This record gives sequence, C-alpha cells and structure tokens, in this order.
Amino acid sequence: MNEASDSFTIVPGDWLGMIGGGQLGRMFCHAAQSMGYKVAVLDPDEHSPAGAVAELHIRAGYEDSAGLEQLSKRCKAITTEFENVPAQSLRTLALRSAVSPSGDAVAVVQDRIQEKAFIKGTGVPVAPYAPVRNRADIAAASTELFPGILKVARLGYDGKGQARVKSREEAQAAFAEFKEAECVLEAMLPLASELSVVMARGADGRTVIYPSAQNEHRDGILAVSTVDASLLAPGLADKAADAARRIAQALDYVGVLCVEFFVLSDGSLVANEIAPRPHNSGHYTMNACVTSQFEQQARAMAGLPLGSTETLCPVVMLNILGDVWFDPASGVKREPDWARVLEVPGAKLHLYGKAEARRGRKMGHINVLGQTLAQAREGAARVARILGIEFQA
Repeated sequence: MNEASDSFTIVPGDWLGMIGGGQLGRMFCHAAQSMGYKVAVLDPDEHSPAGAVAELHIRAGYEDSAGLEQLSKRCKAITTEFENVPAQSLRTLALRSAVSPSGDAVAVVQDRIQEKAFIKGTGVPVAPYAPVRNRADIAAASTELFPGILKVARLGYDGKGQARVKSREEAQAAFAEFKEAECVLEAMLPLASELSVVMARGADGRTVIYPSAQNEHRDGILAVSTVDASLLAPGLADKAADAARRIAQALDYVGVLCVEFFVLSDGSLVANEIAPRPHNSGHYTMNACVTSQFEQQARAMAGLPLGSTETLCPVVMLNILGDVWFDPASGVKREPDWARVLEVPGAKLHLYGKAEARRGRKMGHINVLGQTLAQAREGAARVARILGIEFQA
C-alpha cells in the first residue's frame, strides 16, 4: 500500500512552486491545477509557456535573491523543470521550503564528468569514458575511446555541444570548437536501440516505475517514443528499472526522474544520462497511463501517495518541432493542418503555447493511442505523413 509521506502533506488549494517557465513547467501547472493546487512560476521570460498559465509568474532570474525569497514565502514545496537551474538557488530555497529534487542531487547531473562517475559508482554500467579538462587529457586518452563522442560537461542538451570524433586530431579540433570547455570523451558502442525509464520517488523512499519507452532521435533531439511490452527483450525492462531505482536511491532523490539507456547489439544495457525532471520520453503518460508524469511530480513534492503507473494501451509519441510550420516545397510558413491530424483515431494533440515556430524548436507533441501496437503505429504513420515528419511504421 502506497501511503503519503509521514514528514509533510501539502493539501490541494495551497501553493506549489516551479523554477523554469518552459513547456515541462506548463504541463506541470496544468496537472497541479487539475488537482486543485495554485502554482507560482519563477522565470525571467515574460512570455514563458508556464508563466502564461500559472496563478503567479515571478519574472526574475534563477539567482535573483528577491525572486527566490518571494517564491519560497509563497510556496511550501518547490520543484524545477530543467536541470540547469543553479544548484545553489535550490539550496537557498530549501532553507524555507521543501525542495525536490535537492540542490545536491541536481548538482551531480549538471556536470557530465560527475554524472558518469556517480552512475558508475552505483554499479550501473556506463560507456567507457575519460574526463577532458585540457588538451593533454585527449593526448593521454585510451585508444578504446576512438571512435568516440566528445560532449561538453555542462549545459549541453538535445545533441548540442557534442561532436563525433574518429581520432585524437578530430577530438582536439572539436575541443577547440567548444572553446576548451570541460568535456567527456565517450567511446562509441555498437548500439541496437535506446530506451528510457521514467520513475518517481517520494520523500519516504517509495518508488513507482513507468513502462520503458523505446526512443528514436533525429539530430540529437528525441523524435519518437514507443511504449509496448512486446518491444523489449525478456528481462530488459526489469533490468533498466532496477538500474534507475538504484540511481535514484543513491541520489536520495525526490520527484520525477528519467534515466536514458543504450541497448547494445549483444543485448546489454548501459546508462547514458540522468534527467532530474519529467522527460520528453514520458509525455506518453499524459494519455496512456493512469497517472501522468506531471501529476506524479505534483504528488511527490506535495507528500501525497504516488499514483499508479499502469499503461492503459500501446502508444506512440511524436515530437513536433517548428519545422512542421514550414511548407516542405516552398519553405513558406503556414499553420499545420491540425484538423486532419485530429481525424486520426487515437491522436491526442499537445501544443506548448510558444508564440513563434522556429526550425528545431520543440513546439508540442502528439500521443497516438491504439488497442494494439500495430494500430498505434498505423495512426502515428498517418499523423507523420500529414505533418511531414519522418516516421518508419
């Protein structure tokens, strides 16, 4: 039986706080508000997607002391929607409010060097890697790391700050392109597929795990997530769930967490990275699960019982980038044909309220549900054709 945390419970009608005003914060606001909470968002952008729907938008920077004080005075519990919020700001907020995840947990995953070492320390396998703090580190790197991927240690996301390198010379050139910022050099492995595990952990240490999503990326950005038990080899989902649970426990994590994994050609599993927040690959939970990842985030931070992660049907999630607003033949900007999209049985549209569509910008997603995986894929293929999104049925 999943009971509420003994330490505190914040009842509906009270205030919850969010640092960050992007689409993840917006979807959190909708979920928390549907449960009866009021939400205050701290974000400097006056047009932020989350700020537009929150009861209170504090327009201040993430290190602004007056803004942080206003947020902590208003809200008994505070969370974040992205991993690059200053960890010290979370520690400051924790002096007055319940903050989840903690500043210490977020600090680990803000730096790839720390993150890789931390994951390895839990006993979960990672790809062979070496920290790169200067040119000498590349010169001294093991030959097993080539060909490899050089990744900036901080502030990289959606494939940004990464370069494939076949040799030391290419690694040195990429390091110079990254202005010699600290990096991780990671060996390229024989990759069969990618999957992710979204989970939630309460302040009482209890955890719930969502079914694993099988993911496809385009240009470093998640494009498609597919969820159905038949996709994964026997035991693989359990192995991934156990690894994610071990990582969350070692971080003493509270809230929603995603761990991304590589499945290698021999069937083995290695952890790629941790996202200390709801995740793109968990968007399917909004329509296909008893409890969405955003409702789960509100439950965890409020000290309420965590919800069921049962999946109700197979689902395919399609990420929508700003590219679909541009006619593929002429390049002229126009509104996508949402009416045709919504004619597709099982299609559920989620747009993020961003004022301007730009190529490569995340604008929304579509969950396509089906009674069978074949139905969900067929529907996703129809949606993809309408929008001009690459999809292999």
